[in-house]
Amino acid sequence: MTNTTTADATRATVQEFLSLRLAGDTEGLTALFADDVDWLLAENPAAPWIRPRSTAAECAAQSVELAEYTVAEDARASVSTFLVDGTEAVLMGHLSGTVRATGKSFAGPFALRLTVEGGRITRHHLYENSLSIAEACAP
Repeated sequence: MTNTTTADATRATVQEFLSLRLAGDTEGLTALFADDVDWLLAENPAAPWIRPRSTAAECAAQSVELAEYTVAEDARASVSTFLVDGTEAVLMGHLSGTVRATGKSFAGPFALRLTVEGGRITRHHLYENSLSIAEACAP
């Protein structure tokens, strides 16, 4: 497979990932994540949906858990940059939301690095404004 073809396949998988996340399709996400995922999201004890994960089901469940703890109507995410190089993809943008228990909002930039191998996501590294999220979770 040429690098262009690999990049096209990576882009298609990431677009599918975004569509499934938006639709809240946990079953589809579980199938899209590899059996073992290199998951990185800085632990945030104040935010119960932010924790270590490694299996496809755990990774897919993150979106369900996020929805349980935040106000869906206030959730926003915009992607300003979508870079693909072979099996690697990087999305950058801005996200915001409101924590259900406190009514407090959080916001900030994010960067998401995904690796796609064999049509499945093997790496999910999310970098976000964890301080803003922790402050929104505090009573």
